[in-house]
Amino acid sequence: MMFASTQSQSSNDEWRRQLNRFVKENQQELAALSWGLWLENGDGKGTIGIDLQPTPHFVYCPKEAIEQFNTTVENRLQEILGIVKHHKPEVEVLMLAIAKDQVKLIYFEPEPAPPSCYERVGKDVDTVLEHLEQVLSKQFNAEQSAQ
Repeated sequence: MMFASTQSQSSNDEWRRQLNRFVKENQQELAALSWGLWLENGDGKGTIGIDLQPTPHFVYCPKEAIEQFNTTVENRLQEILGIVKHHKPEVEVLMLAIAKDQVKLIYFEPEPAPPSCYERVGKDVDTVLEHLEQVLSKQFNAEQSAQ
């Protein structure tokens, strides 16, 4: 969802394409991270987010912050709030990506399910988190350099 109209449509779409590629190439690890963080924190800290500014990193988006942002953007996040409310972490991966005054929903059902992905990856949450942030940073920096 775009909330500011000061950028060209193609630059707005580019980060989304990069993110889609990252998610597609790293589904198992994202599912493992999602499940591992769920085991550690439940939904007490909020929804996992990927903040792309200034460098890509994972964050938590507390439910209250998403609700407040929804109010700020005239209830344009209602669908996202519904998905967050009904999220099934044992089956689905749910994350929010934040960049350039925009939010993108990352939502998929991996095969196998997140608990199995976590077992298959066989690494602790911090290691998976660090690895994914490195991959994400390399991908975004490499593609930005090529432009």
